[in-house]
Amino acid sequence: MLGLIPKLPLYWAFRAFGWPTVKPFSVVISVSFRCNSKCRTCDVWRKPNDDLTVAEWDKVFASLGTAPFYMTFTGGEPFLRADLDDLVISAYKHCRPEVITIPTNGMLTDRVVEKVERMCRECPKSSIGINLSLDGVGDEHDDIRGVEGNWKLSLQTWQQLKELQQTHKNLVLTVHTVISRFNVHRFKEIQAGLKFLEPDSYITEVAEERVELDTVGWGITPRPDDYDEIADFLSQQARQAPAKGIARFTQAFRAQYYQFAKRVLRERDQVIPCYAGWASAHIAPNGDLWSCCIRAEQVGNLRQTNYDLMPLWKGQAMAQLRGSIKRKECACPMANANYANMLLHPPTVAKVLLDMTATK
Repeated sequence: MLGLIPKLPLYWAFRAFGWPTVKPFSVVISVSFRCNSKCRTCDVWRKPNDDLTVAEWDKVFASLGTAPFYMTFTGGEPFLRADLDDLVISAYKHCRPEVITIPTNGMLTDRVVEKVERMCRECPKSSIGINLSLDGVGDEHDDIRGVEGNWKLSLQTWQQLKELQQTHKNLVLTVHTVISRFNVHRFKEIQAGLKFLEPDSYITEVAEERVELDTVGWGITPRPDDYDEIADFLSQQARQAPAKGIARFTQAFRAQYYQFAKRVLRERDQVIPCYAGWASAHIAPNGDLWSCCIRAEQVGNLRQTNYDLMPLWKGQAMAQLRGSIKRKECACPMANANYANMLLHPPTVAKVLLDMTATK
């Protein structure tokens, strides 16, 4: 984190003046659209697949270099790729990110544990975060995820990952809940029902209508009136969570994020400047480059540039997309991009620091 701070003015200048052109420090890698869940909040499993190979991704990571501080490997279900560990290790070799996160539905227990063990062992200087997706407790979770037995398999995977954590201190285990219109009215009960898992961290995100997931028009997002109370509850929980050092900063950061998400849902506007396309980026399974997964607007394909990011990052299509974002023609509470946005917004950082002081 400390190494990233001196670079933040470069991103302010990049967004304000178009110079210098710096590579993103937050990068989402979609490794495949394939998924063994059939979630009520997602249709990505129906999308066609044309996944980059490990050799192709290796060239992409070489192009990114050491710019990424934070990398997410997502899907679909990422662990459906039997070579996921090879992809992550390749990224570690070229990019040396401080944080690597991977969401999973937890249904492929043996593969998840095997691959995570190797990632932790081969990427010792990165924090390896595994985010287990749980949108309910028991049958409720299975209903939302569309697969009978998902809950049971998830718990088996969680237990084995907790055991693995005893020998790999860079493994961080998180429980992740998507708040949608299907579970918003029972959220507090769900959150309480998941506490027995004792995760290192508990996070939530709002179910959004994304172009990437083919869910535009589905009406899955909770109503602002329903989410407001949850956001306040989550912010209070984050502020009261026992933590020190960087963990304390992270909790205070999340407390601000939930308030930010509440405002975006209600105001339908960018309440702070969005840096998607400047500080954060998303690469689709086939090599398409996007600013983010909400709009999922292709600005080009990395296969056409010999897997070099910069021709597309500096290109006219990306410049036009940045202009649209800058004109506030979109707004969302999507967590991944907005963590970068918040870090680049001095008033938000100031609120985080004040929160840390007030809750000592």
